[in-house]
Amino acid sequence: MLYASCFMNLSTPITKLSQVGSVYQKKLKKLGINTIKDLIFHFPHRYEDFSKVIPISKIKIGEKVCLRGKIIGIENTKTWRKRMILTEALLRDKTGVIKVIWFNQPYLIRTIKKGNKVCLAGKIALGQDGLYLSSPAYEKVDQKQDYELIHTGRIVPVYPETEGLSSRWLRFVIKPALIKIRDQILELLPEKIIKRYKLLTRKEAVWQIHFPDSINLAKKAKKRFSFEALFLISLLVLKERLRINQEKAISIPLNLELIQKFVKKLPFKLTNAQKKSAWQITKDLEKKRPMNRLLEGDVGSGKTIVAIMATLNTTMAGYQTAVMAPTEILAKQHFQEFTKFLKNFDLAIGFLTGKENKISSKGEISNISRKKFLEKIANETIHILIGTHALIQEKVKFGSPVGGLALVILDEQHRFGVEQRARLCQGSGGQARLIPHLLSMTATPIPRTLALTIYGDLDLSLIDQLPKGRKKIITKIISPTRRQKSYAFVKAQVKKGRQVFVICPRIEPGDKRQETREKKEILSWAEVKTVKEEYEKLSKKVFPNLKIGMLHGKMKTEKKEEIMRKFKEGEIDILVSTSVIEVGIDIPNATLMIIEGAERFGLAQLHQFRGRVGRGKLQSYCFLFTESGAKKTRQRLKALLSARNSFELAEKDLKIRGPGDFIGKRQWGIPDLAMDSFSDIFLVESARKAAREILGEDQKLLKYPLLREELRQFSQKVHLE
Repeated sequence: MLYASCFMNLSTPITKLSQVGSVYQKKLKKLGINTIKDLIFHFPHRYEDFSKVIPISKIKIGEKVCLRGKIIGIENTKTWRKRMILTEALLRDKTGVIKVIWFNQPYLIRTIKKGNKVCLAGKIALGQDGLYLSSPAYEKVDQKQDYELIHTGRIVPVYPETEGLSSRWLRFVIKPALIKIRDQILELLPEKIIKRYKLLTRKEAVWQIHFPDSINLAKKAKKRFSFEALFLISLLVLKERLRINQEKAISIPLNLELIQKFVKKLPFKLTNAQKKSAWQITKDLEKKRPMNRLLEGDVGSGKTIVAIMATLNTTMAGYQTAVMAPTEILAKQHFQEFTKFLKNFDLAIGFLTGKENKISSKGEISNISRKKFLEKIANETIHILIGTHALIQEKVKFGSPVGGLALVILDEQHRFGVEQRARLCQGSGGQARLIPHLLSMTATPIPRTLALTIYGDLDLSLIDQLPKGRKKIITKIISPTRRQKSYAFVKAQVKKGRQVFVICPRIEPGDKRQETREKKEILSWAEVKTVKEEYEKLSKKVFPNLKIGMLHGKMKTEKKEEIMRKFKEGEIDILVSTSVIEVGIDIPNATLMIIEGAERFGLAQLHQFRGRVGRGKLQSYCFLFTESGAKKTRQRLKALLSARNSFELAEKDLKIRGPGDFIGKRQWGIPDLAMDSFSDIFLVESARKAAREILGEDQKLLKYPLLREELRQFSQKVHLE
């Protein structure tokens, strides 16, 4: 028997299957399979169509075929030249005989015997003795009755696997489990939604996705579960939007005269897109519910000055603002920018990281003890606090909800929940909880389908114009044969007084499914290694007479800052770096960006790298170095040359690489089917419309208890951050 006990339900642990011992349990856990429900919702990622059994007489070289017949001979032989064991058999049907060869599977002769009726599915190859069937999937056919096949003679599911856990084994375990609990699979979606969008029922879809009767039904089953996952994501983000709308925030009136005076004194003109975004943000700040807005703009489009305008309006109204950046380098740059643009105002700007705390007032920067610094935040004499995640540590306490923190600005981190924002306030229990307004900023363009789903709780402001005077960056794909010519160009640029970035890719090990903290450390050091190797090569062999610096995430903060200062002040000609410079670093004199192993990066990331140059009025260049001659790689990189803007590029990146690579699949925990469906705008819009309708009539989902419970479980697995 396959089962240790006759009773089984969806929550039954996978260990209750008699076939699952401790070894298989560990392997299944790697795939996230712990219960029977996890097992049957571990869906195939593709299918092999072996549904048509053909006669041996009709076979052709190179074809994938399914043959049915009798084994008339089978034996193991050794090939001494390659030290390989071959299992050779002869298969006969009514039309002929063909040789079958399995490589290094000697155990098969204990399973497949002479006289067995079998169904075999595999590829026809040409050997010295003629055509043969190479390493086919096999299945014995019952002598007495027509046995329902699982691995051959049908559309065969192929699953995401891990080492030592094959699709064959998964099919063997999934089918009887599915038969046993099929009637326990209850419908989640409202009947009207199923009918309107012509979806399979959940019960039918589970069967058809694993063991489809046709390719068309497999597609319908995938559509059903893609819709379901997108529907659940839409419910999550729309419920979060409704939740935020019910919270209370400080209303900050727009001081139009103040903002106009500030804008007039700027050393540059704002673009229309900047003006529109600033207006949307300041009008949101006037509302008594928390703003939840994402400011999306190309690299160098001027998002920071819009954030400074929102901050000025907030602080001059008597409230505090917190600005949080993902790295110390970027946080320091924001501190310098805010200090420069707000030096004419009587404002104290604090800078806080794990090791540093400083205050600037009217352009003057001074150090202060951590204790006094924290006191000044709490008593509201620091008006703007800029830093890393050190801002949300327990010791940092802002003023009261009445006159304290009113605005949180995040750079390149789109998620910061209501509860996190509430903790920042540190308000007293006796007062009504007020939630700070939230403004997120990103230079990563978000495709429309992602904006509707995983970012669906955020309002979007778009800066789709670059400041006047910026020249288009000339981008070229550089093959190995043109590398030396490119190095000559580098020398010419440096001779003119220009500076150069060189970005190195990270070398990653094969299996990234379980990226533990230890593995992340290994990856990080592998990235450092490539930077060090490139630094050695350029400084000793290629450009021995130039000043070359090196930057990577494993350096101490002081060292990183020293390198960036030297580069900014022109003491370094070429900076070799990891992707640490991807966001925010501003060096106007840098005119050339070289990206080694460009094929290893996504288009959106390459675009951000490229945006590190061209910050001034000088002509800038981006060279994409690639060793790959693959046609697909070059087509993908050419998209960087042809795309009119970053938003068009984001759509192309989504289509070419898929959402899993685009947004970092492992971090989000979103089901594969939903990931794949983010490219389908029609399905995304349909699921969002259905979610909006259901929440409109029943916000707490009281009419749909099964859906409510599934959403609760789903929210624990998916991390929209």
